[in-house]
Amino acid sequence: RIPRHEFVPVAYIGAAYEDRPLPIGESETISQPYIVAAMTAAARVNPGDKALEIGTGSGYQAAILAYLGAKVYSIERNFQLADSARARLARLGFETVEVTCGDGTEGHPAAAPYQIILVTAASPEIPAPLMEQLDDGGRLVIPVGDLSHQDLKLLFKHGGQVASRFLDPCQFVPLIGRYGWPEKRDRVH
Repeated sequence: RIPRHEFVPVAYIGAAYEDRPLPIGESETISQPYIVAAMTAAARVNPGDKALEIGTGSGYQAAILAYLGAKVYSIERNFQLADSARARLARLGFETVEVTCGDGTEGHPAAAPYQIILVTAASPEIPAPLMEQLDDGGRLVIPVGDLSHQDLKLLFKHGGQVASRFLDPCQFVPLIGRYGWPEKRDRVH
């Protein structure tokens, strides 16, 4: 129901519905449909949920969350991607998505707490600000690991306690920021 071809560059429209990640520019990718579906299913989106997405990219995951009834706050570190995603989502009528440019590893405290937090880039560990902004009963879906391999994890927060579950092995672009990986020139492998 969400036209993935609207979220990929013209050169990749023919591959828009293949189950693989595709480049979207700025050294970033749109995740493969399987991973988007797995993350969305794990988040158990309910109409009226407040969702925080880290890594807007082209806006595809944010559109799916909005379609399922969530109010979405999405953070993208690259201002060009943020601007194009914002315009694309507006053009396609996704009025419940707010895209901002910034360090997603710090979350978005102004609208916290969130029932759902989805991180669409690989983190070396769970960023503390995201756990702080997760509502009691909330779900955090995040790929955690090194730069070549991660485990997609689902974390539940209940009564101040956190439980986690392994979902899938995966490989994402790095989550860059204060609580993620440093800029490329400074990364330690």
